Amino acid sequence: MTAAPKRSPPTIRPFYDMWPQYDRRLREVIGAMSTEQLAIRPSAGLWPIWATVGHTAGGRVYWLCDVIGEPGAETTPFADVANNGWEDDLGHPRGADELVKALASTFRLVDGCLDRWTPGMLADEIHRDYDGTVQVHTRGSILQRLFSHEAYHCGELSQTLGIHGLPQIDLWRPD
Repeated sequence: MTAAPKRSPPTIRPFYDMWPQYDRRLREVIGAMSTEQLAIRPSAGLWPIWATVGHTAGGRVYWLCDVIGEPGAETTPFADVANNGWEDDLGHPRGADELVKALASTFRLVDGCLDRWTPGMLADEIHRDYDGTVQVHTRGSILQRLFSHEAYHCGELSQTLGIHGLPQIDLWRPD
C-alpha cells in the first residue's frame, strides 16, 4: 500500500480570489492615462490621481513588509516606504508606466501572502509601534485593511474619473 501524497495546508487565496482581478483592472485604467489625466485632483485640497495610486501601492509594502515583516520590499519602488512615500512628494509626479510597475510589483507581495498564508495564520498577532504606542493587529485585520483600503481608493478614483468623463475602474466586469 502506498502512502497518500502529503497535502499542503489550505491557503487564504480562495477568500480573496477577486483581488488579483481588482488589481489588474486598476492597472488597466491607470496604464491608459496621460500625464495630464493623472494630475487631476478630486478637489483642490486632495491628492492628484497619481499620488492616490502611489499611496495605494505603497500601503501594500508598508503593511506587509514594514509592519508584518514579509520579504520583498526591495523588489518594489518602496524599499523605504515608511520614510519615503510617493504621495509625500507632490513635486515629483509619477507617470502611468511607473504607477503600473509599482502596482504590479507590490501586488506580487499580496499574491505571495495569498499563496502562503493559511486561515490559521490570520489570527497571528502583530505588534506595531506607532509613535510610541504599541498597537496590536492580526494578520487578518491587516489584510482586511489593505483590501478595503484599495477598494476605497478605487471608488474614489472612479468617481473622480467619471466626473471628468474618463473611463472608470470596473472591478467586477467579467474577464
